[in-house]
Amino acid sequence: MYKYALLAAIALGSLALAGCNKGEDENAGQATAQAAQVSKPTDPNDAKAWNSYLGQIVQKNMQGMTADRPYPYLVNAGDSDDDKAKRDRQLSNVQDTVARGVLPGNMLVFAGPESAKTADLIIEAFKDAKPGSFKDVIVLFIGDKADQERVTTALQPTGANLRFVAM
Repeated sequence: MYKYALLAAIALGSLALAGCNKGEDENAGQATAQAAQVSKPTDPNDAKAWNSYLGQIVQKNMQGMTADRPYPYLVNAGDSDDDKAKRDRQLSNVQDTVARGVLPGNMLVFAGPESAKTADLIIEAFKDAKPGSFKDVIVLFIGDKADQERVTTALQPTGANLRFVAM
């Protein structure tokens, strides 16, 4: 569900950004885009706010992507049994995707309120990936600088083009 909500936020953001720039000069368009930026949410359980915040980051990092849309994974926060079950289902979904492979030019996006949990999911999902199997696939990790190196180390053998954006 989070995946589809993030896709909707990205699509709406694309339409809003496209509409903002029509008929305006470059400086006015930049001012409008900056004014529309959403700040990082403080509530880790507010999926709508997180989707808006992360959607704008994804929009800024889509260069080089040739697919028609990115594949976002919003990793939920929390340690309740329900939260753990959601992450386990999401991990299974990502592992299936990794096992099948992803075509070059696609983008996988991983983000969530708790960077360490997001990093853990990425590392676990890609641990059995074949070397070179993600060549020319963009993997965008939105998280904390503290988790960047371990995600980079885990994805390096896959050949993925890893992009990191600090929250």
